[in-house]
Amino acid sequence: MKTGANFLEKKDVSKATLERLPLYLRFLQEESGRGTEYISSSVMAQAIAVSSVLVRKDLETVSSEAGRPRLGFKTARLIADIEKFLGYDNLSDVVLVGAGGLGKAFLGYEGFKSNGLNVVAAFDCNPQVVGKEVAGKPILHLDEFDEFVKAKKIRIGIIAVPKRAAQEILDKMVGAGIKAVWNFAPAPLYAPKGVIVKTEDLAASLAILAGKLYRLDMDEKEKV
Repeated sequence: MKTGANFLEKKDVSKATLERLPLYLRFLQEESGRGTEYISSSVMAQAIAVSSVLVRKDLETVSSEAGRPRLGFKTARLIADIEKFLGYDNLSDVVLVGAGGLGKAFLGYEGFKSNGLNVVAAFDCNPQVVGKEVAGKPILHLDEFDEFVKAKKIRIGIIAVPKRAAQEILDKMVGAGIKAVWNFAPAPLYAPKGVIVKTEDLAASLAILAGKLYRLDMDEKEKV
């Protein structure tokens, strides 16, 4: 099975482009569902809130679809090319450590599959959750982690444990052979070379959102 993270090997693609590709893909999939056969870069640019020049530049990186005059790009071809580039055309198995509220939400989230990820199991030490299933996904004891990951040749892991346990779990994932980690613990983690860690600080993101809302309210009050 392919890793589903083929983009990690695309050294010539910027991080900003990689972050926009899923946005393009989601929009194109929605348009395809509406029966849109061709789409222009300007329409995509308006939906993603970037320039049409940037859209064309991003698409040239991942697709050979040149677009047709007055018609635009063939929607189905762009979808296929972006999915292939990102590895979404082959589901990658993912394991999750931490079956609390956030972890259970991940287990039940079907949207991962449309992005090439298949969460196959969760691991925890809490006897109240170990042995149960969420959305058909088993919650196993953490003692089974190494054997499971190595047997399934899993390379992607999600951390959804408290801050104090995050580094220990990351080390455990690395030891089992995992190469890419999506971390939701609010802690700076240290990984060896060759292991990719992406940390999402939900509290910080909410604070940023609240700050922007505050500034928006202030701007509106000044206009009155």
